[in-house]
Amino acid sequence: MSAGSDTFRPCVIIPSYNNPLTIRRVVLAVKSHVPDVIVVDDGSAPEGREAIAALGSEGLAMVHHRGANGGKGAAVKDALRHARDAGFSHALQVDADGQHTLEDIPRMLDAAREAPDALVLGQPVFDESAPKARLVGRRITIFWTRLEVGGGAIADPMCGFRVYPLPVSAEVRVWGDRMDFDPEIAVRLVWAGVPTRNVQTRVRYVSAEDGGVSHFHAFKDNVLISLMHSRLMTMRIMGRLFGWMWRGRTRGRLPS
Repeated sequence: MSAGSDTFRPCVIIPSYNNPLTIRRVVLAVKSHVPDVIVVDDGSAPEGREAIAALGSEGLAMVHHRGANGGKGAAVKDALRHARDAGFSHALQVDADGQHTLEDIPRMLDAAREAPDALVLGQPVFDESAPKARLVGRRITIFWTRLEVGGGAIADPMCGFRVYPLPVSAEVRVWGDRMDFDPEIAVRLVWAGVPTRNVQTRVRYVSAEDGGVSHFHAFKDNVLISLMHSRLMTMRIMGRLFGWMWRGRTRGRLPS
């Protein structure tokens, strides 16, 4: 898989939905490491939309507004396409609420530079701010992801702090548009032959007083994630079954 160019030219992509208190702070922080930033407004309310528009008018970020809220995954898909079309070789995804340790950006980019064809995944190290229920759900998703890719290529499929190689990441087919997007695109890139690198990084959950906004809906998003794992596991089982059948027939027999 080609990263799209012999030149390492990364950008930062930030999906945002109603993050007026944190988006500017996050953009300014990432720009100290990467000059090119793409912010996709996923149909925010007026305050959030205006905060993002101001970043564009001030030349701090390339800004794109979606007409309606489509989910984090839909916003990231748009951002990846914009990054590909702008000629970037890699897109570093960062959440807009400030939960990621942005001081680790150089480590993430170093990993991408050393393995330009790889998907570089943040492997979160949580502090005491992490909700216990979310950690349990995370372990369940990690379990299913290991089955889907046949091993530990993806240490944590839920962390949104990652570096995507382009153009393959903008072109791989991903059904999920919401919180099911992050694990699905990681699995599908591994299926497409993209290698991975996992980099440990500290993650904290930001309080509402500090501008933290959780868009994770326990029932709806857990249902979407469960359906996504069911779909991927079915595809993996059927793919292996038909692969075995094809190989068996080409050898004159079915696999035992």
